[in-house]
Amino acid sequence: MDIKLTFKNESQEVRNNTIVIFQKNVAESYDEIAVAWKVIKNCGIGDYHPFTYPLEFMVGATDSNGNYMPPQAATIGDMFEVVMERSGHILRKGSQPATSPTEVEVKNNLPMGSISATIYRNGKLLALKKIVNPQEKAVFEFLPKIWIGVAPDIEEGSVMDSPVIQTINTELDLLGISSADIVMTGGGSGSEATPFKFSLQNVKTI
Repeated sequence: MDIKLTFKNESQEVRNNTIVIFQKNVAESYDEIAVAWKVIKNCGIGDYHPFTYPLEFMVGATDSNGNYMPPQAATIGDMFEVVMERSGHILRKGSQPATSPTEVEVKNNLPMGSISATIYRNGKLLALKKIVNPQEKAVFEFLPKIWIGVAPDIEEGSVMDSPVIQTINTELDLLGISSADIVMTGGGSGSEATPFKFSLQNVKTI
């Protein structure tokens, strides 16, 4: 079931800020990079921006020859593999599940050449793993949480480095939620300015 979310700008901020939403791949040990999954621009004071957070994923891959393999629907616990067929490289669902039922895996079963694995949510890039060598795999696991904050000059689908991620530090837990508003408050100018705050309001549970 999809989660229906609505971002609402109830701040006092007169500047036109960019709102960035992302998730962390907890299956990997690094937190220094993440992908800007959702970017909200030009949402003025009093405006709102509805969007959907689906629970399902799409899994894709590219090979070292620059070929893109069409994304395929996936759920947690699935394992996919890139293999050599008579026609060339293809991405297919594996005959075995992922090692962990909470993960999605993409294994490189090519005889030679690396791949990159990608995960999409709602058709937008959520995470990626570059340079997966033969017999290695990319592992993705996401808790039902999003991180949201204000960051300039960020484009949807772009990779963010650690200094940017540290500024997008509000964590919102979506577990058990069917719909909610994400309300931004704070901002302003001069001595009366306050930090931005993001909170879940009007929450409806499953």
